[in-house]
Amino acid sequence: MTILASRSAWHPTSLLAAVALWLATVGNLPFWMAIWQLPETQGVRALTTLGSLWVILLALLACFLCLWVWPRWLKLAGVAMLVTVTSSSYFMLTYGVVIDTSMLANVAQTDVREVRDLLSWPMLAAALIGVVLPGVWLWQQPIRAVPAKTLIARQLGVAVLAFVVAMGVFWMSFQDIASLTRNHKQLRYMINPFNSLYAVTLLTVGQATQATKPLQTIGEDATLHKTPANEAAAPLVLLILGETARAANFGLGGYDRDTTPQLRQLQAQGDLVYFSDVKSCGTSTQASVPCMFSHLGKTAYEGSKDRYESVLDVLQRAGLAVLWLDNQSGCKGVCDRVPNFATTALKVPEFCSSGECLDEVMLNELPKQLAALDPAKRAKGTVVVMHQMGSHGPAYYKRSPTAMKPFQPECSSHALQNCPPEQIVNAYDNSIVYTDHFIAKTVKWLQAQQRPTALMYVSDHGESLGEKGLYLHGMPYSIAPKEQTHVPMVVWLSKPLQRERDWRMACLKDQSAKPLSHDHVFHSVLGLNQVTTRLAKPELNLFAACAAGR
Repeated sequence: MTILASRSAWHPTSLLAAVALWLATVGNLPFWMAIWQLPETQGVRALTTLGSLWVILLALLACFLCLWVWPRWLKLAGVAMLVTVTSSSYFMLTYGVVIDTSMLANVAQTDVREVRDLLSWPMLAAALIGVVLPGVWLWQQPIRAVPAKTLIARQLGVAVLAFVVAMGVFWMSFQDIASLTRNHKQLRYMINPFNSLYAVTLLTVGQATQATKPLQTIGEDATLHKTPANEAAAPLVLLILGETARAANFGLGGYDRDTTPQLRQLQAQGDLVYFSDVKSCGTSTQASVPCMFSHLGKTAYEGSKDRYESVLDVLQRAGLAVLWLDNQSGCKGVCDRVPNFATTALKVPEFCSSGECLDEVMLNELPKQLAALDPAKRAKGTVVVMHQMGSHGPAYYKRSPTAMKPFQPECSSHALQNCPPEQIVNAYDNSIVYTDHFIAKTVKWLQAQQRPTALMYVSDHGESLGEKGLYLHGMPYSIAPKEQTHVPMVVWLSKPLQRERDWRMACLKDQSAKPLSHDHVFHSVLGLNQVTTRLAKPELNLFAACAAGR
């Protein structure tokens, strides 16, 4: 019986080969499906390319497993890889996303509300097929005891042989494979589990390196251009940070649906300007928010390993009262050094249910939070950032109240692939209608204040709603579609502020169609609050040309 059991047990290297075979086939289903649908992979020669790719992937997986996975942790590592490839495959197949550092940073920043929105029966089925069944099988397999020297020699030998095979096949089919990956860069981010391992390594090393860097102070020379006589004359500026609003569905931008009727009315009054050509810094909140509040601009920000303060620190250093209200998943470090308040604990029946709140709850909470700010700073001026839940997906239907759903029927499922495309768009457009209502209501609140007021709205990134098979956001910026990078931006200035600054709205309207980006946010926020510092770049300040006579 003992001899029979020994013979039926797996040699560790053979079991690794079985794991590699599973990962190269079922574990990379999105990769193979994406390649199969490409025009270059049609015909007899395409079969050769596909075969070469499969051999290379299998060989590289075998090499990787033989080098890093040994009997003592083979089963645990195998299950961990099943979880990794199944989860990434599910999201790639379901939403058309790819796995890179930006996407994993999003995952790391995901809160309970966002996780709840992603749960669905298809996800459960994927976990059962991709993790539970093969995981149980793997865990139950007996592994033969092999002398350490013999095992090391065999696994290293197999690793070397697999690597040689992979390189040999790659060399023979280099022209076809290079052309394929050059023309379709997204394929590089779809190879499981190397995409996740590479992204985790870069993210971990990058964050660890940055965490050791001291926070660098900026704008130490920041001062107010003019100190108000008293708090009644001190400006109140609201910056609404939109979430997942794409310009393509903004009525003010020419969308064939009037998703912004209330903002259109404010625009007709002459005090509101819509900027139609604004590019985001990233395709996710984690990437865009710290970038747009940074003095560096997109290119320098992405190339920097240093940690800097944000524009909020500069405003506070200039003497202004600064407040961050959050109805989302946090400020990504931007508001760490200023007063901030999250709505997660609020239970306002009118706006909150099922553990999350509609954006109007921030306006409801605003007077209380303003009153708690330092009076001495309030007397010089106040800046408030309101971070929306906005149009955060995939549960778009949750982002608008029942009374504000003009577009029907709407998709009421978290699994977007189960809804007709028009219902997904309906649910998303309803969320934009609610954002329109929220911004307009905030403007009306500002109009009632007995002081100069202003509002600036800009979304952090856009969203894909099924175009080209893509959903949600987070694609690598270099290959991201316009739907994820083209965002709406709005500025409203009260009449008292225009008179007090002697600003002309015409100067903003003249810039409304110019190519702009999140790089303008830092400098325009300084300009809107009349904070002077050597960091300020007038060419990136939307308000620099607004004074009369310029």
